[in-house]
Amino acid sequence: MNKKIESQGLWFEELTVGLVIQHDIKHTVLESENEDFCLKTHNPQPLHLDPKFAATTVFGQRIVNSLLTLSLAVGVSVRDTTLGTTVANLGFEETTFPNPVFLDDTLSFETEVVDSRASSSRPETGIVTFEHRVFNQMGNLVCRCRRNALMHRRPSTQKPVGGTDV
Repeated sequence: MNKKIESQGLWFEELTVGLVIQHDIKHTVLESENEDFCLKTHNPQPLHLDPKFAATTVFGQRIVNSLLTLSLAVGVSVRDTTLGTTVANLGFEETTFPNPVFLDDTLSFETEVVDSRASSSRPETGIVTFEHRVFNQMGNLVCRCRRNALMHRRPSTQKPVGGTDV
């Protein structure tokens, strides 16, 4: 059975070390989505939910749940990197949140390929390490994480973008 792979993402061969993708999507974090995220993840942290409590903290106001920020970092990247071309997410490492995200901050996103290697056990795949970075509207880094993904190699029937028949 032949399976056609629909893709907007990049194949393993296209994800070369040093490639930096500035994602077009910008996202303003709303109070309602922060509250919904906390509710759905069973996180009652008052730093995210209670304005009176948050006003007494070092931040002086509520901060956005950091895992919402991380989820956005990965989610926004999918269309430009792994949509239809990934086998599996292998894990995260070196995740940091150097600055807080506040309600109504507008976030921008970029992804860099920082490592890439062929899979020794699955010749039709390769392992790519992405570094996702998120910035607030002032250009401050608010999230950085490295993600390892098992990626499909380009199928032999798939021509490179702009490629021609030989």
